[in-house]
Amino acid sequence: MTWSSGQKYLAEFVGTFGLLLAVAGPAVLSLNLPLDAGSDARVLLISLALGAGVIGMIYAFGDISGAHFNPAVTLAMWAVGRFRARDVVPYIVAQLLGGVLAVGAVAGIAYGSSSLWASARSIALSSQGYAGNGSPYTVGVGSVFLFEVVFTFFLVIVILIATRSENFSKNLAPVGIGLTLAMANMIGIPIDGASVNPARSFAPAILSAGWSGSTWAIQQDWLFWVAPIVGALLAAGLARVMRPAHAID
Repeated sequence: MTWSSGQKYLAEFVGTFGLLLAVAGPAVLSLNLPLDAGSDARVLLISLALGAGVIGMIYAFGDISGAHFNPAVTLAMWAVGRFRARDVVPYIVAQLLGGVLAVGAVAGIAYGSSSLWASARSIALSSQGYAGNGSPYTVGVGSVFLFEVVFTFFLVIVILIATRSENFSKNLAPVGIGLTLAMANMIGIPIDGASVNPARSFAPAILSAGWSGSTWAIQQDWLFWVAPIVGALLAAGLARVMRPAHAID
């Protein structure tokens, strides 16, 4: 079945919208629960909600757009020769717009509760970050950069290999990807909020700069572009090395 470019871009927009709802929703709206911001229960809630949401979005839109929902994944797919260069920028734009709309929807829901809205604003709508510049995170920039590189690498290598046409378990790839992403969040949320996706960090950072008056998230957002992209390109390099010479994706 053939899909038009417009349909693919729309799938990336809607799929990234769903992904950000699955993570920003529980991250922000769970602030109304009687749980500490860094509690184990809250970390588990966010991680599992994101993993489940990603699985659903991949099954829904994977056949249409490839279900990237992440600029780092798009660049990795291009780097291994499985994606056209002319579609890279439109995919990333669609992902960013979908993410911003999703976080806007979550913020709109939070606005209905004065206490929830105040909590959401105080942590810049649950943006990712590192120590300094007013951020609530306490881990230094070097450690956060290393985390984002390593765990984006791990996520992207799973995506690249699990979705190969010759992989016997490719029909279960969405489950593997969702569980890998959930694992990364269980580890990373206490460190930096866990990104491994530039669209995930950019959307709350850009909106919180306008709505909460807090600019630390957008000031620190560079790291959540650079580190995931570095990790994704390293994964692309390994995927090329691990690819059978006869394989055609």
